[in-house]
Amino acid sequence: MYLIGLTGGIAAGKSTVAECWQNLGAFHIDADQIAREVVAKGTDGLEELTKVFGSQILDSDGNLNREKLGAIIFSNATERAKLEAVVHPRVKAKTLALLDAMPSDAVVVYNVPLLVEAKVDYPFDKVVTVEAPREKQIERLVKHRSLTPEQAIARIDSQASPALRANAADVILNSNQELSLLLKDAELLWNQIKREANAKFSA
Repeated sequence: MYLIGLTGGIAAGKSTVAECWQNLGAFHIDADQIAREVVAKGTDGLEELTKVFGSQILDSDGNLNREKLGAIIFSNATERAKLEAVVHPRVKAKTLALLDAMPSDAVVVYNVPLLVEAKVDYPFDKVVTVEAPREKQIERLVKHRSLTPEQAIARIDSQASPALRANAADVILNSNQELSLLLKDAELLWNQIKREANAKFSA
């Protein structure tokens, strides 16, 4: 297969690019979605998290209360590392199983916000990061996710810096522009990816 690692800061536009490429024919694997699945009610992942953080992170129905967990981990690197120790190995195992099941001629987009932080080392053919200015990220998080500016800043600061993501990437897509222009850039890059993928498959 041809494997793309798609990363970027929170609220930078990763999902927009991933959806664009999926509409153009890519297979999409969403690390955030997998991370939710591995700590869903009834999983050993949620059982392990409850042992680590206590039942305070559960809602009245026994599901993970993400707001309560977020209040614990986003401003505390030590607590965040405890969460990652539970979640990251489970996400990796499920992702590798999904990749193994892909067709040999698939172009796969692995949408993974924590590519740098989790030291994701899959055999990517290309790594792409989507970036927006910090003030734009804060604005989007406050407007679209109903966070306070302080909560938004804590989430941004919990991630790798734009410089670290750029250093890990082959291509940087700028989302500090009109949506139509970002999608145009994404489509141009997709055309390049398809050429490279076809060359790889025919080699």
